Amino acid sequence: MPEAGADPALVAAWLAARSICRGLPAPVHDHGGLRVDTGLPTESRRYVFARPGAGLTELGRTVTDHLTVLKLCASPDVMRRWLPPRWSLDGSAALMTCEATIPARPLPADYSVELGRDGAALSLRVLAADGSLAASGHAAEHDGVFAFDRIVTEPPHRRRGLGAAVMASLGHARADPASRFVLVATPDGRALYQSLGWRVEAPYTTARLA
Repeated sequence: MPEAGADPALVAAWLAARSICRGLPAPVHDHGGLRVDTGLPTESRRYVFARPGAGLTELGRTVTDHLTVLKLCASPDVMRRWLPPRWSLDGSAALMTCEATIPARPLPADYSVELGRDGAALSLRVLAADGSLAASGHAAEHDGVFAFDRIVTEPPHRRRGLGAAVMASLGHARADPASRFVLVATPDGRALYQSLGWRVEAPYTTARLA
């Protein structure tokens, strides 16, 4: 692997699957990376780079829209070398993969599961006995990648194995056993995923105009 970065094919497949999960436009090649026109109130578009390059630096010089976000599969120290100082960096996330089958995780008593499908997008909700939302997650499979997205356990229901159960239930819906499991993890989620056999492919750093 290069000094900094991740496999571009892996990143491209994951980003396409993420767009499917979120109902966003498919990524397009732009400035040596990939662009997704998210059109959200807090983000107009994002550029995702598997590795640093001249296109990232050019965007760093020319972007003026504060709703444009730059992403790089590398540490903040690496990304800083490619961007001018006007960009603020957050390097707390990580791109992670798992080659193994995710083992079944039964839910604790008094919880139930609802699994939905919208085209290639999967969504799962874990409900408590009173019908309230306890945990949720999303996933999509694309081009040899099965991407997990927005795996969330609500605070009153944490430390009960619900996050692992959500991932096991979603992973069971994988159509191709050869598809790699991929996600971007927060610091809290990273510990959970590593305990389940996931490995870090690269840091995942976000840059926003300060």
